Parts: sequence; structure tokens; C-alpha cells
Amino acid sequence: MAPSSPPSMNMACARQGRLRQRYEGCYRLVSGCIPYMIKEDGENRSSLQDDHVLERLQVLMISTPKRSDLIFPKGGWEDDESIGEAACREAFEEAGVKGVLSGTPLGEWIFKSKSKQNSCGLEGACKGFMYALQVTELLESWPEQTTHGRRWVPVEEAYGLCRYDWMREALDKLKEQLLFTAGDDLSVSPPLELESSAGLYMVMPPVAEGAVALC
Repeated sequence: MAPSSPPSMNMACARQGRLRQRYEGCYRLVSGCIPYMIKEDGENRSSLQDDHVLERLQVLMISTPKRSDLIFPKGGWEDDESIGEAACREAFEEAGVKGVLSGTPLGEWIFKSKSKQNSCGLEGACKGFMYALQVTELLESWPEQTTHGRRWVPVEEAYGLCRYDWMREALDKLKEQLLFTAGDDLSVSPPLELESSAGLYMVMPPVAEGAVALC
């Protein structure tokens, strides 16, 4: 079933607590996304049907307090939302973006929660599902901006900023998915610059066949 816009997208505050958290056996289920955009090329156009799409690919990463490395928006998948709605909600709450979520996940990964990285066994174990999110709106304020900064980076630079190895694997899957999509001649419109002093800019892409508009 295709996900629809999550009701929490219009809320001023981020969800708190785990009363509605989904689990699969001993694993906490997590949903997230890699927000991305394609920079316009030198001819003032943008197209995914060329050999240089990955050179123009930028991803949005977020910071956390007291860490220099970066992560992608993700969080608990709750029982009153679809997995796609959860990914979109986390992008809104943590990164202040809305967009078009891919219909196919990039993959699923098993990892430990931040607070349980050094624990033994399966304590704190999560099963995370990651999606690609083609950004259509960059918000000036968002629920968790006091704890999460955001930064657009070229995809190759993102590899060196990732906190965990599974995030690098997700970037590989993102590139594979976009190169596959490029065969469908998916084009995007020129970027809308926001907060130019910080080097932030974005595109307003159309909905591609097989993708689901969530916001």
C-alpha cells in the first residue's frame, strides 16, 4: 500500500517516547531516509539522463551534539503510521525537509542504538529501513533544529562524514537507484537557493513514475 502524508508532518513538535514503537522480535524497527538533490549543470538545466548525475548529486546530512561526524534522518517506526510515513516524518522533524520518497527502499540494516553501541548481545539492536527522499521543500525552522544542524554535501564527501559503515552502504544503494532511474529520463527543475551564505540550495523535482509524493 502506498504511504500517504503522515499526520505529524503538520505538528510543531517532534514525537517523543516509545509507547507506539514497533518491534520485530528483539529488534526495534527504525525508518529513515537520505535526502538528496541534483545540482543544475552548467547549461542551466538538470537531467538524470547523463553520465554526470553522480557528480551533481548532493545529500543532506544532520549533526548531533558533541560529534563532528554526521548522520541521516531516522527514528522509530510507530504503529499508527506506514514505514514511508515514518521516514518522511523523521526527515521533517530532524532535518526540516519535505519531498518525494522513493517507492523502493534502499535496503535494511541491523545496527545498535547510539546509547548501546558498546553493549553485548542484542541489547539496543535495531532493524533500520532507509529510503531516498528527493527534496522539494527546505524549511527555515523545524522541530529538532536545536539539536540537529543540517548540511548539504557532495555524495563523495558524505562517505567521509558518515558515522557508521552501514550509512556508506546506503549511499552506495542511493547511487545505484539514481543511475537506474536515469534511464527513465527523469528531469528536475533548476535549484531554489536558500540560506546561500551557508551554501544551501535545493531542487523542486517532479514526481517520477514509481515514486510516492508524501509532502
